[in-house]
Amino acid sequence: MTHQHPITPPAELVQQWVDLLTQGSITAFTTAAQWGADQELEACCHWLAEETPEPYINALRAARRPKPPSLKEQALDELHISFDRGYLKEGAADTIRRALEQLND
Repeated sequence: MTHQHPITPPAELVQQWVDLLTQGSITAFTTAAQWGADQELEACCHWLAEETPEPYINALRAARRPKPPSLKEQALDELHISFDRGYLKEGAADTIRRALEQLND
């Protein structure tokens, strides 16, 4: 009888990673590492939940798995960079900024 580690990925997921590798993509390694780290984080959060208030657990998740900036945030950053480098006039930059700020994230 073999002992399976509690953080063993399902066979379907392993097959997806193998498929990525056979296509020549090295993203399979990053994806697999992220999956494992996510499983470990959730196991830690589950363990902490017995004695730790939920806001602290949520803060831990947010700190360890920050969300990437939204497309809107990325566009605003690019706008500021373009304006600072002199690629846009102040009026144009202001108009674009106001339009972007009206969009939902």
